[in-house]
Amino acid sequence: MARSTVSAADAGSTQESSGRTVAALWREAVGEPRTRPAYLIERDGGWQEVSWDEMARRVDDLANGMLSLGIRRGDPVAILGRTTLEWVQVDLALALVGGIGVPIYPNSSSDECRYILDHSGAVGIFVDDAVRPPALERTGKLAYVVPFDGLDRLAEQGRRHAAERPGVLDETVGALDETDVFTYQYTSGTTGPPKACVVQHRSYVEMTRAAARLPGLIEGEEVVLLFLPLAHNFGRLLHLAGAHVGFTTALLSDPLRVRDVLSDVRPTLLPSVPRLYEKMQAAVQEQFAEARGVRRRLVDWALAVGYRASPYKQRGAALPRALALQHHVAHRLVYSRIKERLGGRLRAAISGGAPLAKEVGEFFLALDIPILEGYGQSECTTACTVNLPGQIRFGTVGRPFPGFEVRTAEDGEILVRGETVFAGYLNDEEATRQTLDADGWLRTGDVGWFDADGFLTLTDRKKDIIVTAGGKNVSPQNLESALKGIPLVSQALVVGDRRPYVAALLTLDEDEAGKWAKERGWSVDFGALSSSPELRDELQTAVDRVNDGLARFEQIKRFAVLPRDFSAEEGEVTPTLKLRRRISEQHFAAEIERLYGGDSAASR
Repeated sequence: MARSTVSAADAGSTQESSGRTVAALWREAVGEPRTRPAYLIERDGGWQEVSWDEMARRVDDLANGMLSLGIRRGDPVAILGRTTLEWVQVDLALALVGGIGVPIYPNSSSDECRYILDHSGAVGIFVDDAVRPPALERTGKLAYVVPFDGLDRLAEQGRRHAAERPGVLDETVGALDETDVFTYQYTSGTTGPPKACVVQHRSYVEMTRAAARLPGLIEGEEVVLLFLPLAHNFGRLLHLAGAHVGFTTALLSDPLRVRDVLSDVRPTLLPSVPRLYEKMQAAVQEQFAEARGVRRRLVDWALAVGYRASPYKQRGAALPRALALQHHVAHRLVYSRIKERLGGRLRAAISGGAPLAKEVGEFFLALDIPILEGYGQSECTTACTVNLPGQIRFGTVGRPFPGFEVRTAEDGEILVRGETVFAGYLNDEEATRQTLDADGWLRTGDVGWFDADGFLTLTDRKKDIIVTAGGKNVSPQNLESALKGIPLVSQALVVGDRRPYVAALLTLDEDEAGKWAKERGWSVDFGALSSSPELRDELQTAVDRVNDGLARFEQIKRFAVLPRDFSAEEGEVTPTLKLRRRISEQHFAAEIERLYGGDSAASR
């Protein structure tokens, strides 16, 4: 198969399965004697356990039901839904019959759904009615639309099919090959229509095995709270890693309720995006700020101890005896109380999808909660580098996974090679040729550098780097990450390409800005708040703190506060909340021009 032209037919073969298929991974998982629950799901006001045996029967029934519908090896089938048990069951059942999963984000617009269904050639869709877009039946050439609440009927149909044709599912699983396509993983589409990454079974299996081999990253006794969208490659990897490793996955369909369920689920591992940790940090700091007298002195002392202990913890070294004793006392009196708010068992958190501000990671490690930041993209299946317990360097995305080849080109672009690299873009020969070279290296489009110890620091997206009128290169994503660390700020867009200086558009965090307004007895009107001189002064002070650590040419000289957040409905952010820069800049062109036109309303 030529890498530059990829189709479902090209990617498969008729060889006997080599064992590196998701179907084989699942069958091996449920064939092991496991006593811990496979999943925790919310039901009847509480959390209910789902066993591995129960999941095995359900997935087999649904797979047989899919065969009865006529789904065959190589058929693209879409899944549109929240992070639920039904999504996982459909995904695994499709893997058993050889269908190609086409995940769609639950917050995707009707236009985005239509594009993916048409582009992928999906023959059908399994859909969660809670997020079902209007007129779905008229979208694409769908032979069937199966709602999640219709899965019981499909499972019953599958049992009848298995009784009439015993052994047919086993034969189907045995015929699968590691080079068969497991999924069309659509990219975020920050620079145009999303592209479909063709990811083979062996790539996801190798990705899952690689993650399981990393010391201290995921363990068999874990309880993982998973609220990330399963349409994202990170969420997909975690549900497959749960099967491979045997940990328990608590599935939460509403990401806004994470803090509400922590005390019930009591996770040991929390994967998330940086925004959650930023909000958690703001909440903890607010609690600390309210402390008075002896309590405040105790908090300040415990934080100082935590920061002194941090360098030892980052490199996995034992604390000196005196510091170890102080840390033990600080943990009992302060850290443990913070951890109790997070369920009381949190061993570590994982961050991905966007840059994590160095200050956020340092703060949580000072509270004895390591946040392990990693890096990857859909084109390499999920991740290729990660920080690990005892191997943490803040401001970096860690070291490469063992067995992965990761290096930088002369211009700093990060290159990746290995079995997790995708097979190419569906129906896009030119984009595939630009991304995969003849030697199998993936050009990520990201720029970065390795330090002497092999830790990778990301600079920015190659296409996003700003070149000022003075010829200075500025990395907007790093600046935006720092600006989003300001509690009042929800999103930040840094501009300045071919301009005399760097400027920014800021949007307000509803919770923090609302709290700020109520403390002053004001009404919570975000349109009015965005032009409030008092709020602008507070933001200016925070922006000045960000600027203190920057070179002059990188500093934010002016900023504007927008009356609303960047919106997925307006096409300004992707379903994973990544900024679509060009669209956002077009929509707020007038505000940007004022930043460079001398209008004093923009900023001091």
